[in-house]
Amino acid sequence: MSKGRAFSLLSGGLDSLLATRLVMDQGIDVVGLHFITPFFGYDKKGGEERFLEGWRKLYGIQARIIDLSEEYFEVVRNPRYGYGKNFNPCIDCKIFLFSKAKELLLEERRDFLVSGEVLGQRPMSQRRDTLRIVERDSGTEGILLRPLSARNLDPTRPEQSGMVDRERLLNMSGRSRKPQMDLAREMGFRQTPSPAGGCFLTDPILAQRVRKFFSQYPHLTANDVSLLLVGRPFQLPGGQQLVLGRREAENRRLLELAQPGDVLLKMPEIPGPLGLFRGRPEEVALGLAASIIVSYSKAKNLARVGVEYQQKGGTLSSLLFVSPVSEEEIAPLKF
Repeated sequence: MSKGRAFSLLSGGLDSLLATRLVMDQGIDVVGLHFITPFFGYDKKGGEERFLEGWRKLYGIQARIIDLSEEYFEVVRNPRYGYGKNFNPCIDCKIFLFSKAKELLLEERRDFLVSGEVLGQRPMSQRRDTLRIVERDSGTEGILLRPLSARNLDPTRPEQSGMVDRERLLNMSGRSRKPQMDLAREMGFRQTPSPAGGCFLTDPILAQRVRKFFSQYPHLTANDVSLLLVGRPFQLPGGQQLVLGRREAENRRLLELAQPGDVLLKMPEIPGPLGLFRGRPEEVALGLAASIIVSYSKAKNLARVGVEYQQKGGTLSSLLFVSPVSEEEIAPLKF
């Protein structure tokens, strides 16, 4: 019989899995909450059941995958505590995610939240003072349990009430990964995932691209941002966007992201990138997009190359014969 009920903020990295299991092993009913946005975790979109089954099978953890994309964009635009080294609002991100988890906790009358944070592991978001700020601003003081570092922190309500045995929690701190790896082996993890990470907003090149995009477009969708993070993007003089796939996987992703009204361009006779054109389908802009595609293909030294285009969900289609453009002409258009 369960001693209590909790939600775990499940990033999918090793720390959150270990923290979840530490609490589960005390007889607590724990459900993982895996929040996703185009900046992290979005590879699971559309394939949720496969990932959920993986967590059940490998670690015995029940979880949910929840898309918070549209709400999260405001956090990126206006972080109260600013950005990290790039365009990453790490402190505000945690406050937002923990606040959303608390809303679900209250709705479903669970007892507390679990996080895989380790004191001192990350210089911006896991300092002692920052951990307290996150608790205060998310309204999770007293109900946010960090099992991996609990004995280095003040006791939470579930510990004080005896629902959770504090002596069976840990006192990890610092940046070493060895304690987590040792614990994973003790728990019999069949696969040891890497630390949670991969947020595109911490990548210097992608972060610069996203910052510029957010400054120019006040109304964005998850699809817009996902498109920006694929392949090689350009902004054409008329305000249209063009994204080229750099490899087959990116070409497939562009096909997935194409929306009604978008135009797909490719060379029918010569191997090369797929292009996704978004915006007003003006003849001059489409011709420039076709020339850029040729410039990034094996046909870049040919005088005239055929590029076909087809509008998704529309009747617009044709074959253009264009010349490649120089790197000097392309450079100002790179996003």
